[in-house]
Amino acid sequence: MIEMKQVSKRFSRLQALEDVNLKIERGSIYGLIGSNGAGKTTLIKLLAGIYKQDQGSIMINGAPVYENPSLKQKIFFIPDQPFTFSQYNTKQMARFYKSCYPSWSEERFQQLARLFDVNLQKKIQTFSKGWQRQIAFILALAVNPDILILDEPLDGLDPVVRKKVKNLLIQDVAEREMTILISSHNLREIEDICDHIGIIHKGSLIMQKELDELKNDIHKIQVAYHDDVPKQLLKKLCPLHIEKRGSITLCIVRGEEDIIAKQIRETHPVIFDLLPLTLEEIFIYEMGDIGYAIKNVIV
Repeated sequence: MIEMKQVSKRFSRLQALEDVNLKIERGSIYGLIGSNGAGKTTLIKLLAGIYKQDQGSIMINGAPVYENPSLKQKIFFIPDQPFTFSQYNTKQMARFYKSCYPSWSEERFQQLARLFDVNLQKKIQTFSKGWQRQIAFILALAVNPDILILDEPLDGLDPVVRKKVKNLLIQDVAEREMTILISSHNLREIEDICDHIGIIHKGSLIMQKELDELKNDIHKIQVAYHDDVPKQLLKKLCPLHIEKRGSITLCIVRGEEDIIAKQIRETHPVIFDLLPLTLEEIFIYEMGDIGYAIKNVIV
């Protein structure tokens, strides 16, 4: 299990993180989302043991991660721009990681190389960005890590390769209970693969929930009446967002679906639909609720 307690990190005058509490269970795929500059990269670099926190504790399976080589042998981090030695080809990088990670599987490396059809003799830095990211995944999965930390992992990959990578990640989670932390701006990708979500804003983790629970807690409804929407109903619903579209009123509300539906039906609307929300929409309205400037959002 990964656990952060009251973690803070400052860079000169910038307070990157403040009093962050986070918990990720083994075998979970945790998606970290937030606005630009919210602290996502700082958080994942702390978890990877690259940075040391100023305050608080960061524990993985009960042990601190910073300056813990034996624990880091169970962690693999793919940053936004994957790093390789400038003159190395994929085979040479594989040899390097084999020397660093006891869990390295040569058999799996060869299988993945064939699956992605990569030229092992070609220098990695001569490949396109998308190919370099594919190679990073080949090396990461051949390590068989207990924890895989990913920063914008699918950026630059075509749709076929994206699907292939997601299937491999899900397979490792199912078969080995690998834990994955993904930081990304691509909320649709996060929604496809993650089972838990954390929302970070201005260095604070403002929410973390199971994705299904998060979706069950916020709803999009559209209603129409012969006259205006009853004021008493709006008072009960306390909507996060109201938008008028001709005769239809669209509302974003929090609460239990059954209770919301009952309250609306009691007012005898001409039209009433309860619509599913995407993670992107949930993020927009949650951020709007704390004052993040998002204007003219069309859902």
